[in-house]
Amino acid sequence: MPRIIRVDATGPFKIEPKDFPTDGKSIFICACGLSSKMPYCDSTHKACRATEQPGKLYHYDMTTKKVVKEEIDNAPMPAPPAPPPIPSP
Repeated sequence: MPRIIRVDATGPFKIEPKDFPTDGKSIFICACGLSSKMPYCDSTHKACRATEQPGKLYHYDMTTKKVVKEEIDNAPMPAPPAPPPIPSP
């Protein structure tokens, strides 16, 4: 389900190798756009998964992480990327 969020950042997040865990645990990067710990996931996506419905577009308040507006999503779904070419033998 798509969502609209307001992002004030004007540059990328840099993740230094020193920030990677030495204990072998995985690092999760936010994909929902609502994390308070960007670029890292803080599990905010669980609320999206529980309430969002296909075919709707959601607008979130970034302070409260609450839906402030819902509307019908009229945008066409993007086409999946083309598979890579198969090398010839």
